[in-house]
Amino acid sequence: MTTQSIIPSYNHDLNFIRDEIRALLEKGCISRHQPLYVLANYVPPREWLNIERQLEEKDFLLRDRICDLLTEEKWDND
Repeated sequence: MTTQSIIPSYNHDLNFIRDEIRALLEKGCISRHQPLYVLANYVPPREWLNIERQLEEKDFLLRDRICDLLTEEKWDND
């Protein structure tokens, strides 16, 4: 299976990262229960360091689950 880079090259803030994760979830590329480090499969290696730094600055560990980052999600069918 090949992975494609969907996250463009520039400095990423946490909201941007969350938006990109939601897009990956909607496409079925990732699961909410996977660890954050699986995102590295969808980011160019030179950009992963920026994303990793952003996550660590906000006290997220790469072993944390994707759903932990998306705790503020809103559900349409509630």
